[in-house]
Amino acid sequence: MRIATFNINGTNARLPRLLEWLAEAAPDVACLQEIKMQTENFPVDVLREAGYHCLVHGQKGFNGVAILSREPATETRRGLPGDDSDEQARYLEADVGGIRVASIYLPNGNPQPGPKFDYKLAWMARLQAHAATLLATGQPVVLAGDYNVVPNDDDIWSPVALAGDALMQPESRAAYRALLWDGWTDAVRCLHPRGGVWSFWDYQAGAWPRNHGFRIDHLLLSPAAADRLADAGVDRAVRGAEKASDHAPAWVVLR
Repeated sequence: MRIATFNINGTNARLPRLLEWLAEAAPDVACLQEIKMQTENFPVDVLREAGYHCLVHGQKGFNGVAILSREPATETRRGLPGDDSDEQARYLEADVGGIRVASIYLPNGNPQPGPKFDYKLAWMARLQAHAATLLATGQPVVLAGDYNVVPNDDDIWSPVALAGDALMQPESRAAYRALLWDGWTDAVRCLHPRGGVWSFWDYQAGAWPRNHGFRIDHLLLSPAAADRLADAGVDRAVRGAEKASDHAPAWVVLR
């Protein structure tokens, strides 16, 4: 089973690129982030014609996550528990093909310090708490998404370039490591332990042609899923298409 995560940075702007990638890569499950539209406006019919069922947790103009799947998925959770006042559409979870899959769009946290960074860290704490309940089930689980965390210095072209950014603060990295210490496996890191694999290239300053990228799109595997890990990587070429998202899809193959 091939499970991918892709921050498409706006459904309306990127639908042709999304359809091209789905046709070429043919993932069994695709977790999308930043769909940037309300649930009822998501192009379900177009994607059904492309061979995918859709679960959608949208929000007008911002955020929004979706899970596309070859076979029908059963939604298990919409929204991350732990804060009933949080209305941002950043978490969607479902069972598909015997695997629990979550599409995650973790808060950016900039500018830091400040309330947005505080929200990011609180959200990560809530994620860790909920992820622990998923680990306790013993089932194969994949937490896939844009985590807005650069975990290590070799996950970015230049650590100095983003030294003051929320994506690289010690608190952000510590919260990410806490997930790994709980028992989650970073699939791409596991297969590419020396780093140097980017999933994001900014639109500014010629980042794409200069390969000034970094890795913030991750697939974390529970032990039962990690036991089935066969391959993982990033579809880097997708970023080079005309009017592409600033992210490229990351993926994992489970036996």
